[in-house]
Amino acid sequence: MILLIDADSLVFASCCRHKNTPDENPYYTDIKDSINKFDEQYMQIVNDLEKIYEIEKVIAFNGCKGNFRKRITKKYKANRKKQIIPPLLHLMHQYVKDSYQSKYEFGVETDDVVAKYWFTLSNQFGRDEVIISSIDKDYKQFAALIYNYRHKTILDISEDEALYNFYEQMIVGDSCDNVNYFYGKGRAFAKKYYEGCNTKFQYTKKLYELFKLQYKSKAKLKYIECYNLLKLRTY
Repeated sequence: MILLIDADSLVFASCCRHKNTPDENPYYTDIKDSINKFDEQYMQIVNDLEKIYEIEKVIAFNGCKGNFRKRITKKYKANRKKQIIPPLLHLMHQYVKDSYQSKYEFGVETDDVVAKYWFTLSNQFGRDEVIISSIDKDYKQFAALIYNYRHKTILDISEDEALYNFYEQMIVGDSCDNVNYFYGKGRAFAKKYYEGCNTKFQYTKKLYELFKLQYKSKAKLKYIECYNLLKLRTY
Protein backbone atom coordinates (compact mmCIF):
# COMPACT_ATOMS: atom_id res chain seq x y z
CA MET A 1 0.00 0.00 0.00
CA ILE A 2 1.21 3.50 -0.89
CA LEU A 3 0.16 6.14 1.62
CA LEU A 4 -0.31 9.72 0.42
CA ILE A 5 -0.47 12.19 3.31
CA ASP A 6 -1.94 15.64 2.71
CA ALA A 7 0.10 17.35 5.42
CA ASP A 8 -1.21 20.92 5.11
CA SER A 9 -3.70 20.55 7.93
CA LEU A 10 -1.13 18.70 10.05
CA VAL A 11 1.33 21.55 9.60
CA PHE A 12 -1.27 24.11 10.66
CA ALA A 13 -2.31 22.02 13.66
CA SER A 14 1.32 21.59 14.71
CA CYS A 15 1.58 25.36 15.18
CA CYS A 16 -1.37 25.45 17.59
CA ARG A 17 -1.22 24.68 21.27
CA HIS A 18 -3.87 23.82 23.83
CA LYS A 19 -5.01 26.81 25.87
CA ASN A 20 -5.60 26.34 29.59
CA THR A 21 -7.03 29.84 29.93
CA PRO A 22 -8.69 32.16 27.37
CA ASP A 23 -5.81 34.65 27.63
CA GLU A 24 -3.06 32.20 26.74
CA ASN A 25 -1.30 32.33 23.39
CA PRO A 26 -2.99 29.75 21.09
CA TYR A 27 0.22 29.26 19.08
CA TYR A 28 3.61 27.76 19.82
CA THR A 29 6.57 30.11 19.81
CA ASP A 30 9.29 27.46 20.05
CA ILE A 31 9.80 25.59 16.77
CA LYS A 32 10.80 22.45 18.70
CA ASP A 33 7.31 22.19 20.15
CA SER A 34 5.71 22.41 16.71
CA ILE A 35 8.14 19.88 15.26
CA ASN A 36 7.43 17.40 18.03
CA LYS A 37 3.68 17.78 17.57
CA PHE A 38 3.90 17.33 13.79
CA ASP A 39 6.15 14.28 14.01
CA GLU A 40 3.84 12.69 16.55
CA GLN A 41 0.71 13.28 14.45
CA TYR A 42 2.41 12.11 11.26
CA MET A 43 3.68 8.87 12.78
CA GLN A 44 0.31 8.24 14.42
CA ILE A 45 -1.29 8.16 10.97
CA VAL A 46 1.32 5.73 9.66
CA ASN A 47 1.07 3.52 12.74
CA ASP A 48 -2.73 3.44 12.64
CA LEU A 49 -2.78 2.37 8.99
CA GLU A 50 -0.01 -0.18 9.44
CA LYS A 51 -2.40 -2.07 11.71
CA ILE A 52 -4.59 -2.63 8.65
CA TYR A 53 -2.30 -2.46 5.61
CA GLU A 54 1.26 -3.27 4.74
CA ILE A 55 2.54 0.24 4.07
CA GLU A 56 5.36 0.05 1.53
CA LYS A 57 5.79 3.75 0.84
CA VAL A 58 4.71 7.05 2.39
CA ILE A 59 4.65 10.32 0.43
CA ALA A 60 3.88 13.65 2.11
CA PHE A 61 2.51 16.77 0.42
CA ASN A 62 2.39 20.35 1.69
CA GLY A 63 3.06 24.01 1.10
CA CYS A 64 2.01 24.67 -2.48
CA LYS A 65 1.89 28.32 -3.54
CA GLY A 66 0.41 30.48 -6.30
CA ASN A 67 -2.99 28.77 -6.56
CA PHE A 68 -4.42 29.35 -10.07
CA ARG A 69 -7.98 29.43 -8.70
CA LYS A 70 -7.37 32.83 -7.17
CA ARG A 71 -6.95 34.16 -10.71
CA ILE A 72 -10.35 32.79 -11.73
CA THR A 73 -12.21 34.88 -9.17
CA LYS A 74 -11.18 37.23 -6.38
CA LYS A 75 -13.86 35.67 -4.20
CA TYR A 76 -11.98 32.37 -3.93
CA LYS A 77 -10.88 31.98 -0.29
CA ALA A 78 -11.50 35.69 0.24
CA ASN A 79 -13.18 34.72 3.52
CA ARG A 80 -9.76 33.69 4.87
CA LYS A 81 -8.06 37.08 4.46
CA LYS A 82 -8.66 38.00 8.09
CA GLN A 83 -7.55 34.59 9.36
CA ILE A 84 -4.62 34.84 11.76
CA ILE A 85 -1.53 33.05 10.49
CA PRO A 86 0.37 31.11 13.19
CA PRO A 87 3.86 32.63 13.58
CA LEU A 88 5.63 29.31 12.94
CA LEU A 89 3.56 28.23 9.95
CA HIS A 90 6.11 29.11 7.26
CA LEU A 91 8.97 27.52 9.19
CA MET A 92 6.95 24.36 9.74
CA HIS A 93 6.09 24.05 6.06
CA GLN A 94 9.80 24.32 5.29
CA TYR A 95 10.64 21.78 7.99
CA VAL A 96 8.28 19.23 6.46
CA LYS A 97 9.64 19.88 2.98
CA ASP A 98 13.21 19.40 4.17
CA SER A 99 12.72 16.55 6.63
CA TYR A 100 10.10 14.48 4.82
CA GLN A 101 11.06 15.33 1.21
CA SER A 102 7.45 16.30 0.70
CA LYS A 103 6.01 17.06 -2.72
CA TYR A 104 4.80 20.52 -3.66
CA GLU A 105 4.29 22.63 -6.76
CA PHE A 106 3.65 26.23 -7.72
CA GLY A 107 0.42 27.38 -9.32
CA VAL A 108 -1.85 24.73 -7.75
CA GLU A 109 -3.10 23.61 -4.34
CA THR A 110 -1.68 20.74 -2.34
CA ASP A 111 -4.94 18.86 -3.07
CA ASP A 112 -4.13 18.96 -6.78
CA VAL A 113 -0.67 17.47 -6.30
CA VAL A 114 -2.07 14.69 -4.11
CA ALA A 115 -4.79 14.06 -6.72
CA LYS A 116 -2.21 13.85 -9.51
CA TYR A 117 -0.08 11.33 -7.61
CA TRP A 118 -3.14 9.31 -6.61
CA PHE A 119 -4.34 9.17 -10.22
CA THR A 120 -0.95 8.11 -11.58
CA LEU A 121 -0.15 5.58 -8.86
CA SER A 122 -3.62 4.01 -8.75
CA ASN A 123 -3.50 3.50 -12.51
CA GLN A 124 -0.04 1.99 -12.23
CA PHE A 125 -0.44 -0.24 -9.17
CA GLY A 126 -4.21 -0.55 -8.78
CA ARG A 127 -6.84 1.52 -7.08
CA ASP A 128 -6.74 -0.59 -3.89
CA GLU A 129 -2.98 -0.12 -3.51
CA VAL A 130 -3.11 3.62 -2.82
CA ILE A 131 -4.72 5.45 0.11
CA ILE A 132 -5.05 9.18 0.77
CA SER A 133 -4.82 10.47 4.32
CA SER A 134 -6.70 13.74 4.73
CA ILE A 135 -9.60 15.44 6.49
CA ASP A 136 -10.44 17.34 3.27
CA LYS A 137 -13.82 16.40 1.78
CA ASP A 138 -12.70 17.39 -1.74
CA TYR A 139 -11.01 14.02 -2.27
CA LYS A 140 -14.42 12.36 -2.17
CA GLN A 141 -14.78 13.29 -5.85
CA PHE A 142 -12.45 10.34 -6.56
CA ALA A 143 -13.17 6.62 -6.36
CA ALA A 144 -10.43 6.26 -3.78
CA LEU A 145 -9.54 4.87 -0.40
CA ILE A 146 -9.43 7.82 1.99
CA TYR A 147 -8.30 7.78 5.62
CA ASN A 148 -9.80 10.52 7.78
CA TYR A 149 -7.21 10.66 10.57
CA ARG A 150 -9.37 12.93 12.71
CA HIS A 151 -12.21 10.42 12.92
CA LYS A 152 -9.93 7.41 12.32
CA THR A 153 -12.22 6.10 9.58
CA ILE A 154 -11.48 4.71 6.13
CA LEU A 155 -13.78 5.66 3.27
CA ASP A 156 -14.03 3.39 0.25
CA ILE A 157 -15.55 5.67 -2.38
CA SER A 158 -17.13 3.91 -5.36
CA GLU A 159 -17.21 5.30 -8.91
CA ASP A 160 -20.92 6.16 -8.58
CA GLU A 161 -20.38 7.85 -5.21
CA ALA A 162 -17.44 9.87 -6.53
CA LEU A 163 -19.47 11.07 -9.51
CA TYR A 164 -22.38 12.10 -7.32
CA ASN A 165 -20.13 13.73 -4.70
CA PHE A 166 -18.60 16.11 -7.22
CA TYR A 167 -21.88 17.15 -8.82
CA GLU A 168 -23.43 17.57 -5.40
CA GLN A 169 -20.59 19.90 -4.47
CA MET A 170 -21.20 21.94 -7.63
CA ILE A 171 -24.60 22.80 -6.15
CA VAL A 172 -23.77 22.87 -2.44
CA GLY A 173 -20.45 24.66 -2.90
CA ASP A 174 -17.60 24.89 -0.42
CA SER A 175 -18.00 27.38 2.40
CA CYS A 176 -14.38 26.92 3.50
CA ASP A 177 -13.16 28.18 0.12
CA ASN A 178 -15.95 30.75 -0.35
CA VAL A 179 -17.40 28.89 -3.34
CA ASN A 180 -21.19 29.01 -3.55
CA TYR A 181 -23.10 29.51 -6.77
CA PHE A 182 -26.50 28.48 -5.40
CA TYR A 183 -27.08 30.06 -2.01
CA GLY A 184 -29.68 28.26 0.04
CA LYS A 185 -29.45 25.01 -1.90
CA GLY A 186 -27.93 22.22 0.17
CA ARG A 187 -27.51 18.46 0.13
CA ALA A 188 -31.22 17.74 0.46
CA PHE A 189 -31.95 19.86 -2.61
CA ALA A 190 -29.12 18.24 -4.60
CA LYS A 191 -30.28 14.72 -3.75
CA LYS A 192 -33.79 15.44 -4.92
CA TYR A 193 -32.68 17.45 -7.96
CA TYR A 194 -30.37 14.71 -9.26
CA GLU A 195 -32.90 11.95 -8.73
CA GLY A 196 -32.71 9.57 -11.69
CA CYS A 197 -29.21 10.67 -12.78
CA ASN A 198 -26.67 7.88 -13.18
CA THR A 199 -24.16 8.97 -15.81
CA LYS A 200 -21.82 11.93 -16.13
CA PHE A 201 -23.83 13.14 -19.13
CA GLN A 202 -27.06 13.08 -17.14
CA TYR A 203 -25.51 14.93 -14.19
CA THR A 204 -23.92 17.53 -16.46
CA LYS A 205 -27.13 18.16 -18.39
CA LYS A 206 -29.21 18.46 -15.22
CA LEU A 207 -26.70 20.75 -13.54
CA TYR A 208 -26.35 23.02 -16.55
CA GLU A 209 -30.12 23.48 -16.58
CA LEU A 210 -29.84 24.80 -13.04
CA PHE A 211 -27.09 27.21 -14.04
CA LYS A 212 -29.21 28.50 -16.93
CA LEU A 213 -32.13 29.06 -14.59
CA GLN A 214 -29.93 30.94 -12.13
CA TYR A 215 -27.53 32.84 -14.39
CA LYS A 216 -29.35 33.15 -17.71
CA SER A 217 -26.89 34.33 -20.44
CA LYS A 218 -23.93 33.91 -18.08
CA ALA A 219 -24.71 30.25 -17.38
CA LYS A 220 -21.82 28.81 -19.41
CA LEU A 221 -19.30 31.21 -17.88
CA LYS A 222 -20.47 30.51 -14.34
CA TYR A 223 -20.59 26.75 -14.92
CA ILE A 224 -17.00 26.67 -16.16
CA GLU A 225 -15.89 28.94 -13.34
CA CYS A 226 -17.50 26.75 -10.67
CA TYR A 227 -16.16 23.56 -12.26
CA ASN A 228 -12.57 24.82 -12.34
CA LEU A 229 -12.75 25.99 -8.73
CA LEU A 230 -13.97 22.66 -7.40
CA LYS A 231 -12.43 20.03 -9.69
CA LEU A 232 -9.07 18.75 -8.47
CA ARG A 233 -6.46 18.40 -11.20
CA THR A 234 -5.03 14.97 -11.95
CA TYR A 235 -2.56 16.08 -14.65
